[in-house]
Amino acid sequence: MNSFGSLLRLHIFGESHGHGVGVTLDGVPCGIALTEADFQEDLSRRQGGNQPGTTPRREADLPQFYSGLFNGMTTGAPLTIFFQNDNVRSDTYEAQRAIPRPGHADFVAHHKFGGYEDYRGGGHFSGRLTVGIVAAGVVAKKILPGISIRATLIELGGQATIDAGLAFAKAQGDSVGGIVECRVGGLPIGLGEPFWDSLESLLAHAAFSIPAVKGIEFGAGFAAARMLGSEHNDALESASGHTATNHAGGIVGGLSNGNELVFRIAVKPTSSTPKQQNSLNIQSGEIESFAVKGRHDLAIALRVPPVLEAMTALVLADVHLLNRAR
Repeated sequence: MNSFGSLLRLHIFGESHGHGVGVTLDGVPCGIALTEADFQEDLSRRQGGNQPGTTPRREADLPQFYSGLFNGMTTGAPLTIFFQNDNVRSDTYEAQRAIPRPGHADFVAHHKFGGYEDYRGGGHFSGRLTVGIVAAGVVAKKILPGISIRATLIELGGQATIDAGLAFAKAQGDSVGGIVECRVGGLPIGLGEPFWDSLESLLAHAAFSIPAVKGIEFGAGFAAARMLGSEHNDALESASGHTATNHAGGIVGGLSNGNELVFRIAVKPTSSTPKQQNSLNIQSGEIESFAVKGRHDLAIALRVPPVLEAMTALVLADVHLLNRAR
């Protein structure tokens, strides 16, 4: 449904063009200092309009703390953070109602919810909801002292640089996807559980909850299928768990092994492409030519890094609290 986590449990709410979006983070330890300034860097990295290729829709994204914070410190009660929607333009979505946008949840949401869904801007399926996830990630990072988390866009539109990827997209008159890599340093040995709650399973679950993510790999990833066992094995070099190579990406047997955690996600091209397309008009039953109107990212992958960092921090903070409880 709309919740994720065990001891640290995240609940999301809101719609793209509704009053606003937000999160309630339950299980936050008391006594963590929080100010609006703590959120500024990560929220700014996620915002549209801050870099070429992103949507011109620009929201203030100022966190409003509704509960769980008193005198600048977390209280131990559920922490609720709300972000108001001010810069919305919903008229284009009413005009597009007859032709569900290919690649979007329009068609399946209409069937699942019988037409009662808020279809404006994708409603509850929109990437707009990731602003709350990024905010929750800021809190989660504070539960993980000494652990560094950094996600970077390493490929855009099949090109090695962002500028080249954007130039390719513009030349094609279309949207593009990308690959985002996340690296985590300072993890202790033993975070995670065998099988269902392996660290890879939890991170994959969280990563695939980010809109537009279509694939994930850890360490050598799919390249491991073309390696010999002796090539892929990471030989131990010290009792601290340090290995000569890191093909496993920092996870063995579902548990962190003390090395750098390294994984990558594939982000599909933005579904709302400026290119003319043919699709079904569900009212007339005819295939029609149309173009998606509105304000959209040329490459949504540009804004994914802070979201992936947040998801990673939420998973790691949760397993950290579970490990401490044990």
